[in-house]
Amino acid sequence: MVQTNNETGITRALGNFARSLEYEDLSPEVIDWAKYLCLDFAAVTLNGSTTDSARAVVDALQRLGRSGPSAVVGTPFRVLPEYASMANGVAFHSIEMDDVNNEASLHPGVVAFPTALSMADLAHVSGKDFIAAVVAGYDVIVRLGRALQPAEHYGRGFHPTGTCGAFGAAVVAGRLLGLQGEDFIHALGIAGSQTAGSMEYLAQGAWTKRLHPGWASHSGSWAALLARSGYTGPTTIIEGRDGFLQAYSGDPDSSLVLQDLGEEYLITRTGIKPHACCRYKQGPIDCLIELRSNYGIASEDVEEVTVGVLSGGFKLVASPEEDKANPKTVVDMQFSMPFGAAVALAYGRASLQEYADGVPDRPEVRHILPHVKCVTDPELDAHFPREFRAWAEVVTTDGRHLRSDIRYPKGDPENALSWDEMKEKFIVLTAPVVSSERQQEIIAAVESLEEMPDVRQLAALLSTE
Repeated sequence: MVQTNNETGITRALGNFARSLEYEDLSPEVIDWAKYLCLDFAAVTLNGSTTDSARAVVDALQRLGRSGPSAVVGTPFRVLPEYASMANGVAFHSIEMDDVNNEASLHPGVVAFPTALSMADLAHVSGKDFIAAVVAGYDVIVRLGRALQPAEHYGRGFHPTGTCGAFGAAVVAGRLLGLQGEDFIHALGIAGSQTAGSMEYLAQGAWTKRLHPGWASHSGSWAALLARSGYTGPTTIIEGRDGFLQAYSGDPDSSLVLQDLGEEYLITRTGIKPHACCRYKQGPIDCLIELRSNYGIASEDVEEVTVGVLSGGFKLVASPEEDKANPKTVVDMQFSMPFGAAVALAYGRASLQEYADGVPDRPEVRHILPHVKCVTDPELDAHFPREFRAWAEVVTTDGRHLRSDIRYPKGDPENALSWDEMKEKFIVLTAPVVSSERQQEIIAAVESLEEMPDVRQLAALLSTE
């Protein structure tokens, strides 16, 4: 059973929890949630492996001319484990459909799963080992993210998936490498000196956000490898005067790191994205799809659209207003609320097909874009970050004033996709990459993951060798 002692310091207490967590500590619900999110990892990463950003990473690795034992998902290539985790993290994050935790406003799975999969080539990893390591990684990433206070961390220009992710990767790698005692704590200390992720990608629609989880996985893997060889790191990296919380947030709440530690596993507080875009757009898109369906709205019917956007995500998806109304790259589209509103009303969906080159120039989309106004609302912010509430209003050319509100967007734990819906997402996303027969093999493997003797079996299924 996991024991914690807050008096030992936050870093040490969190590290001891993550190191000592056992598969037997996990309830059937937690285990099921881990497998559910593993299937999402497989779906999104296989599809993401086809993107130009993921292919660029593979090309860069191939130019090094160094092969290795670890599978790069969706390809026939094998590289060193730390590079495989980097490549798979980039692929997982490239289509903006990876899982998300609201309280921390970050994507934990995009670091935890690639790291765990690659470590299976450095140590024997069973399905149970894999699940327990991933659960521990999620807990560490989310706990640090919520303690930073998401709006504060974003306001400083940091992407929490990249910064907090390095710690989570160190935990996953450290567990699977068998680190004990001080070595495990040193791995966290080393990881803390590698926390990175600038939001400046928004200025030009660049790919660097997609690199953040991959680099976090790479950094955390190396932190564990260095600690295994005796390298030291600060054992107060989280709570210290110049530690992570103080350096990366102007208003951290350190109590949130250890709150309910070992009582609630935060993997069960992680949601799924049904739409191919930023988390802050998901709720408003749900509202607009509902209005279109209920009232038969066509593009030419739209006079005005007003969307309530959380203050914590306003800079990501709604500002600068002129740029968001004129997206030029796929990344621009993924982080433009006006574009998300336009495709939701024009097509009744916001799938990968809508987030593609040329879509902003379609007449039905171009008609709606200048009519979308994004506003903040204190009532929405009052429930943030625990809830990502949203609303949208549409005024039609014939004078109708229509509104939709949502408390829990589709995909949130309180409004989760069913297993059948998750399998449907998997089938749709992986159809361009693997055969229908392979799809069923992957689904079956994930559903019985705790029975898998060697996780390299899953890695082989996710490659195209």
